[in-house]
Amino acid sequence: MILRRVGFLFAASVLGLGVITSATAAEPRTRLDIRKPTAAETLIELGLSMGVSVGGVEACAGPGAPLVGTFGLHEALDRAIAGRGCAYAFVDARTVRFSPRPSTTVLRPRSPNPARLSESIALLAPLTVSAGKRPPRLGSLPGGVSVIEATRLQDAGATDTNAVARQAAGFITTNLGAARNKILLRGLSDGTFTGRTQSTVGTYLDDVPVNYNAPDPDLRLIDVDRVEILRGPQGALYGGGSLSGIYRIVTRGPELGVFSASAAATTASTESGSPSYRLEGVVNVPTSKASAGRLVIYSDRDGGYLDDVNLRLSNVDKTARRGARVAWRLDQGDWRFKLGAARQSVASKDTQYVTLAAGGPRRANQVRETHRNRLGQASLKISGSGDWGYFESVTGYVSHNYASRYDATLSLSQFSEGALELGLYDESARLRMAVEDLFYTGPAMGRLRWMLGAFMATTIEESASELRARAGGVSVGLYDEDRKDRLNEYALYGETTLDLGDGWKAALGGRAFKTTAHTRSGVMVPPPGQSRDLDQRATFSGFSPKLSLQRDLAGGGLIYVLTSEGYRAGGFNSGGLLKPSESRRMFRPDHLRNYEVGLSLDPWRGRVNVRTAVFVVDWRDIQTDQYFGSGLSYTANIGDGRNRGVEVEAAWRVTPRLTINGNALFNKPKLTRIEPGYGITDTARLPGVPDVSFGGLAIYQRPLSPWASLMLTAETGYVGKSQLTFDPRYSPSMGGYYTGRLSAQILAQGWRAALFVSNPWNSSSDTFAYGNPFSFGQVRQVTPQRPRTWSLSLTAEF
Repeated sequence: MILRRVGFLFAASVLGLGVITSATAAEPRTRLDIRKPTAAETLIELGLSMGVSVGGVEACAGPGAPLVGTFGLHEALDRAIAGRGCAYAFVDARTVRFSPRPSTTVLRPRSPNPARLSESIALLAPLTVSAGKRPPRLGSLPGGVSVIEATRLQDAGATDTNAVARQAAGFITTNLGAARNKILLRGLSDGTFTGRTQSTVGTYLDDVPVNYNAPDPDLRLIDVDRVEILRGPQGALYGGGSLSGIYRIVTRGPELGVFSASAAATTASTESGSPSYRLEGVVNVPTSKASAGRLVIYSDRDGGYLDDVNLRLSNVDKTARRGARVAWRLDQGDWRFKLGAARQSVASKDTQYVTLAAGGPRRANQVRETHRNRLGQASLKISGSGDWGYFESVTGYVSHNYASRYDATLSLSQFSEGALELGLYDESARLRMAVEDLFYTGPAMGRLRWMLGAFMATTIEESASELRARAGGVSVGLYDEDRKDRLNEYALYGETTLDLGDGWKAALGGRAFKTTAHTRSGVMVPPPGQSRDLDQRATFSGFSPKLSLQRDLAGGGLIYVLTSEGYRAGGFNSGGLLKPSESRRMFRPDHLRNYEVGLSLDPWRGRVNVRTAVFVVDWRDIQTDQYFGSGLSYTANIGDGRNRGVEVEAAWRVTPRLTINGNALFNKPKLTRIEPGYGITDTARLPGVPDVSFGGLAIYQRPLSPWASLMLTAETGYVGKSQLTFDPRYSPSMGGYYTGRLSAQILAQGWRAALFVSNPWNSSSDTFAYGNPFSFGQVRQVTPQRPRTWSLSLTAEF
């Protein structure tokens, strides 16, 4: 019945598209959400959004006027410059020039033929990315870069990391659960397990890293300006933890001179599951002419959909999330100060895997496998610019606490020969990180541009793990470890770019780094295990280079060649029933070298944008988290690997109302050298990495009346097959599944109503996750997709 009603809604909506109002006959209209602090910045963003070139924006003074809603080009220009002391004129159909408005006369803008405007197709806007420590246009940056702007995130209903994965080539996440997952980029995986190895992808909230060896915190994408993804090693500018790329969430900052607020509510129903909801609110308040504050709050619950037959509980895997962000901004002449703080807590009642049994998949645990994840961040950003150059300093502090419980009953025989009934394993970590990152970009010296930076960070992690069992109603301790790690990182980095003329540019960058690690650990385990203490120090240092050569093409495209490098520091193993052997007492640093050739094109006069790259990656001494037969984890250098592939991203403005985005990754990851002692065959490959993955998003919008329009979206993604571990002999195949989402949305001035359906075909395919390390290898674990889910949301802006 629900499907019939939704089908009727979609059919009625499509038929409604045949109603053409006189308001759309004048010129094509574009939905905008521009809130910039100055009029000049507003006009630059307007040009990017509407696909026109703008010049002379400095003639428009004063604060920026917010542009939120659906506008024609002239309407948006008129609103943006109202009271700003400037006027505009069309040089041609794609170029707008601004000039000071004379006090004695009023300039009337010279516009192209309105009839031609009504037939034109708005060009795809060139996006801006700042993740390269500078703000170049996306199309002019050599490397695999994706920018997903706020409008597209909102249109697709993307509110978390998993939703981003469908919109960027080679972006894959595991599916253990909210705030438990790992991000994988460009087919580079050190395994699907989450242990002590540093992340291969650096996650940033604005300018501060928020993860080290912790899982991705899965921050809600609420009130964000854009998401930036840099593929390939970024060691030269970002250091350790950026081995395969950077995932950066850029939040919307406080806006000067503007009071605004918004609120949104979502309710959802999952088939055979419990209901879900989401609430959020945003308020921006000017505190003076030169300062403003912004507050974001949100709370949501994802209802469970798995039943545990042993515990006789239904929908056990509920997850609750709460968070808030606050920021304050002060502008003083050429200097800007921004103070921000963020906090998010995630609590899951249970994990989301099932086991395959004779009667089919089922959940049959002895205990609830809970998880808690709390992230806090504070930052101060100071930036200034002038004829002397540009300076930026970011000081940050991150607190990340997380804890998990597992049912360890099936592994109790590894710890004791006695009769034990139930095993509980609890692990927790408290991570504190202080960061200082500053850089200076000097003024151009003829054809030479240059930048120098320094980075310092101290990370302290205190972790504890405990295994207890029940025997005859009595609790027995079988394993206990307390561990403390302290890492100090220091680095100097820089980059120079030389304009060679005729569109050619060469860039050379590098990072000299030093990392010190100090680990203390105490393990208590009854015989025949070995209780022991550990106190070890190590220092790792090196240099990470980057070199690129590019040529800008006519029409805004470019072709480039690039080589870059990434690295991770080493560390110590301390856990296990027995003292680690000499070969496994310490794991070595690993490093990755990337070779890449890329191309960006804007054919059909900007209606199509295509970005593609062919890459070869060599990965030496791969660090990976593994498990002993007992279920306890350790980190090893498994060997060397290589990946070769091609990635493609494309956008096509088919008509003024229809836009299609697509992405794909084709690659062939493998191990080229296997470390002896692990019993892995020569057919081993990198785990958790499919040979093929792709995604697509289509957005269709058409006015229904002078004040409202209809939007239809269709999104899909595919993740190919892969193995869970390095050795295919003991690793079942997973993956080979589709994800998707459809929506029908009504947009009007200041509000939006949207109906979404996720996983519309109700697939239960096995996704990338391992479930429980204490039963891994003893039972087949499967993590199905969330069943078909209907959601209805309402957003209002004030």
